Amino acid sequence: MGRIEDLSSRYYDHISAPWQRNLAGAQKTIFVVYDKDDERKLRARLEEFETRTVEAGHLWKSFDFTPVFAKWMSSMDYRESYFEEPDDLSMKLQIEFVRYAAEELRKVLNAADVTENTVIGAYGVASLFGFTKVSLVLKEVEQSIKGRLILFFPGDYENNNYRLLDARDGWNYLAVPITLHSGETLK
Repeated sequence: MGRIEDLSSRYYDHISAPWQRNLAGAQKTIFVVYDKDDERKLRARLEEFETRTVEAGHLWKSFDFTPVFAKWMSSMDYRESYFEEPDDLSMKLQIEFVRYAAEELRKVLNAADVTENTVIGAYGVASLFGFTKVSLVLKEVEQSIKGRLILFFPGDYENNNYRLLDARDGWNYLAVPITLHSGETLK
């Protein structure tokens, strides 16, 4: 069995267990942590996670962060000038882009067909790297998580600290980690 299949099996073990309902949004988040080199493999097998979710008796919706920056940038009036002077974009990235990315995810989280039994599978978070921090986007949407938010996370989890794409800095988050390391998967 390959690494992605192992992760989907561990994911199924977690998602099929009875859900506690009175959790805060951050506690309803599950990080499926995998090696950044497995990004294409994971995307090719995302359907496996959907199948496991449905087998566990839950609904599934997915969200892709990959096009979010391009959509945000294309909507800006002065986008050409930002390509000439990228440093001028830093303030907008810290505030406006975070809100935009969060709102794009929130649209799926708040869709009419999303219930407390729905799992939202969010992938493509590596496309946020260098523009904003995943933690900032998640903080913006925590209150909108009804069921569970599964974040497919190419990076590391160690000592309760998440690092996207092996970046130096990481952050501590209340999410449940699902990893290939047996001692780190929580139920």
